[in-house]
Amino acid sequence: MNLQRLIVRSLMKLPEGLLLRMAGGKPLSIDGRVMDPRVQLLAAQGTKEPSITTLDPVAARAATSQGFALLDDAPRANVAIDETTVPGPGGALPARLYRPRHATRPLPGLVYFHMGGCVIGDLETCNTFCSILADSAHCAVLSVDYRLAPEHKFPAAVDDALAAFEWAEENAASFGMEAGRIGVGGDSAGGYLAAVVAQRMKAEGGPAPACQLLIYPVTDMEAEGGSMESCGEVYPLTADIMQWFIDRYIDSPADKKDLRASPLKADDLSGLPPAIVVTAGFDPLRDQGAEYADRLKAAGVPVTYRCYDSLAHAFTAMSGTIPAAKRACEEIAADVKAALHASA
Repeated sequence: MNLQRLIVRSLMKLPEGLLLRMAGGKPLSIDGRVMDPRVQLLAAQGTKEPSITTLDPVAARAATSQGFALLDDAPRANVAIDETTVPGPGGALPARLYRPRHATRPLPGLVYFHMGGCVIGDLETCNTFCSILADSAHCAVLSVDYRLAPEHKFPAAVDDALAAFEWAEENAASFGMEAGRIGVGGDSAGGYLAAVVAQRMKAEGGPAPACQLLIYPVTDMEAEGGSMESCGEVYPLTADIMQWFIDRYIDSPADKKDLRASPLKADDLSGLPPAIVVTAGFDPLRDQGAEYADRLKAAGVPVTYRCYDSLAHAFTAMSGTIPAAKRACEEIAADVKAALHASA
């Protein structure tokens, strides 16, 4: 793995013109956006590999884990990372706590959920990004694993996410967090779970997250057209892969309309926590993330929206090889810092 990582990193340092020639000869442009040459090369290589739709979920988890390990950076050295667990409705959930090493007082916190369509992914998937958040946003990050489909269908992941956030609020002191100043966040499926947590806390009168960080979130399980079509063949998330996730996560077509599956379908988004919504230009989920940001704004929710036009889905796990992805991760962390420390 170390040799493979070295090869990939060396490859990505080649001149952009050479990378483009290796990726097909001309820049990829969709919807008026031009893809980063390094991302384009990864996309071109990705099309040569078997799609995870041809694999069983266990094999798909292993394949994607290995792939992202080649692309991601090392965790921040000045962040302490501790293994822990969080009680869940189906048993203990693996979790990791990230804190700046020299922090001596309770910090604002963020409960974070990883990507993976609620089918793949684990704590390693977002390990580096969570360390970036803890370091650059100067906060404590509790990254929580959750039950995956098809072994655990909808709404198991939602139930775990809700339980984890409420437990973190109730036990903030034990994690060096400040109760009442804990946000919720995630990328892709994790962003979807974070959006649902924010909605359910409002509906059930639970503790409101201090903010919600939604990175290329799934907000509508029935979304069609737009970027779902124009970016439907782009690595690493294609429309077919998205459908593969949904088919394994959702049992009944009716469940797709449930607000716990499709938070964009909520009639009233007022009163939700301030939101940081991030999308990628070359991502089937781009439009539904943008629409959710627009709906939040229209409902009076403070929103910071960013679309990284040259990047693709899952860029938060590519900071070791894509300079633009690394810069984006830092910018997102700065937004989180501003949101969590606003009342300090």
